[in-house]
Amino acid sequence: MSDNHYNDGKAVSRPMRLFLATASLAVALLGAYQLGSWQGAKAVQHERSLEALDRLADEKRQLQAIQSGVSADLDALALQLGRMRAHMMRLDALGERLVKMGKLDAGEFDFSADPALGGIEEGAVESVASTDLVRELEQLNRGLKDREHKLELLEELLVQRELNEQVTLSGKPVKQGWISSGFGRRTDPFTGKKKYHRGIDFAGKAGSEVLAVAAGVVIASERQSGYGNVVEIRHADGYITHYAHNRENLVKVGDWVEKGETIAILGSTGRSSGPHVHFEVRRNGKIVNPSRFVKKG
Repeated sequence: MSDNHYNDGKAVSRPMRLFLATASLAVALLGAYQLGSWQGAKAVQHERSLEALDRLADEKRQLQAIQSGVSADLDALALQLGRMRAHMMRLDALGERLVKMGKLDAGEFDFSADPALGGIEEGAVESVASTDLVRELEQLNRGLKDREHKLELLEELLVQRELNEQVTLSGKPVKQGWISSGFGRRTDPFTGKKKYHRGIDFAGKAGSEVLAVAAGVVIASERQSGYGNVVEIRHADGYITHYAHNRENLVKVGDWVEKGETIAILGSTGRSSGPHVHFEVRRNGKIVNPSRFVKKG
């Protein structure tokens, strides 16, 4: 009986052992698979972490490059700001000198004041965040535009004044000399009779300079009967000035002459009793008394 029991137990144990072996193998394989999956996931996660770290490092380098570039740009802006400030100071000094030289109204051309600004408010006012550097640049830009506008107006005014002074008849036709004969009726020095004198005679040292009393174009440089060597200049508003008895004419027809420019050498050519210049003024063909122009000078 015991042998049968032994045999029966042995017969039962073989399938069990086979089952147990298979189960153990399955459990081992499953564990190995799970371990492999976990290790694979771990490896993937680690690789992704490394990629993320690489991206962070790259972004950090890019950010540092941007910060370095911004710092360089700010340094350049600060340098430019200093140059603009110095340039505006020079413009202010120039403007103030020109105002003084031109004897203009300092209140009208005040280069020390900030540009006047204004305007009505329309709608909501937006708050704009801006650095001190940007605000100062904007302020300097407004200041430079204001100075530029003032200097343009000042230049235009001074040029117009200079042009008016150039073309306006004024002063004497000699640097040094005196009036030896006035305008109007006088006793003729050669005949002793009363005669109408159409200009003013300025006596002076022979060889001294004869000057243009206004800017204009030379329309005659020739010898005329009774007047000797003559220079005639056409000016604005129909005026013509006439300079006679010159020893030598220094300009020719078509020349542009400036006010105060030497046009001839004082002499005594033609019908003359001594070195002098006979100065006449005509406007639109009519004789004009030169005295008022001489007094202006």
